[in-house]
Amino acid sequence: MQENLSVAFQGVWNHKMRSFLTMLGIIIGIAAIITIVSTIRGTSEQIKASLVGAGTNAVTVVLNQNDYPYEMQYNPIPDEVSPISEETRKELLELDHVEEVSLFHSRNWCDGVYAGDNSFSGSLYGVDEHYLSIAGYKLNYGRNFLPGDFSAHRKVVLLDEAAATTLFSGAYPVGRCVEVMGTPYTVIGVISTASRVEPEINNLSDYYTYFSSNGGSIFIPDSTWPVLYRFDEPQSVLIRADKTDNMTQVGQQSARLLTASQISGSESTFSYRSQDLMEQAEQLQELSNSTNRQLLWIASISLLVGGIGVMNIMLVTVTERTSEIGLKKAIGARKKRILWQFLTEASVLTSLGGLLGVIVGIVMARLISSVMGTPTSISIPATLVALAFSTGIGILFGLLPAIKAANLNPIDALRRD
Repeated sequence: MQENLSVAFQGVWNHKMRSFLTMLGIIIGIAAIITIVSTIRGTSEQIKASLVGAGTNAVTVVLNQNDYPYEMQYNPIPDEVSPISEETRKELLELDHVEEVSLFHSRNWCDGVYAGDNSFSGSLYGVDEHYLSIAGYKLNYGRNFLPGDFSAHRKVVLLDEAAATTLFSGAYPVGRCVEVMGTPYTVIGVISTASRVEPEINNLSDYYTYFSSNGGSIFIPDSTWPVLYRFDEPQSVLIRADKTDNMTQVGQQSARLLTASQISGSESTFSYRSQDLMEQAEQLQELSNSTNRQLLWIASISLLVGGIGVMNIMLVTVTERTSEIGLKKAIGARKKRILWQFLTEASVLTSLGGLLGVIVGIVMARLISSVMGTPTSISIPATLVALAFSTGIGILFGLLPAIKAANLNPIDALRRD
């Protein structure tokens, strides 16, 4: 084998231009495949990150009526829906792939918040001690909620950056008073998320799923929620999955558990449903991948053309080295040895082409990413498969020339000029 490899590399080096032109089809095909696969992976990860969020793996489960979220601020408390207890929260924690669970209340269009002459029109949340960490909020300044704030029903409030700017016009808000639905609350801190995503909204379902007020959000302890609104309002649930890919499963199984435990009456129009961003991400990924798979088939044509080129040049090589083959067979070389020699030469030729194709593909992917802003993600498995595939092409298309060389009659071969 070592001798065959040495002869193969020597042949490539002695005919550099011919070898390069032979490898060109392989180089183009592999480079195209690496570039397309890298773009597919990058786009898929971007879709997932954009829809799912900043790595929080958080799934929201809300009460629905007839396939639409039930808005408590416009409707009465449904008789057949009971508030979620701490025992039910613990049952949710025991589900597969669930790391943390939070219960919360919300008003998406809250306009009863004032700080002096400034008014606030945004989202109001009544949250428990788990909510902010699951939702991915970080404290900018001030302090966070403490356990005593919940147990003592303290009227304290956290503002996000947009709400703080709206209510206090850039002034330092901590320690100042905010009036929420006629009840004074003390600002204890300002928080923010790591990133904010605003997907395109195409229909009413998207609107309910992605709605986020430009006015920002404010947060109060859920223990003080009945002071502002009604007692025994059903909550929504925020759940953190252990991995992004498990968000769909976590959302579905949590919604089933809540529907079974919190809603009475088999004919009820109410149900709990998860806002399944992962499913929407997967649908967009599949739409993108179906288009890119067609491009992969087109790129594979270059590999077919390259393989035919390898077969052609190896047939030429067999013709050029007929006397050499005849001499080897005359001194005792067997068919198997001749066969493996030419298969090795063909494999070395296509493997070098595959290696150059991988390098060119990576460079092209990086270039496209920098010039067009298209995200890319280099796949190590795809790179290794491309190299193995290029070697396989050499074996496949080099087989016919190798068989022809192995079957040459030594007497006829020696007589040929």
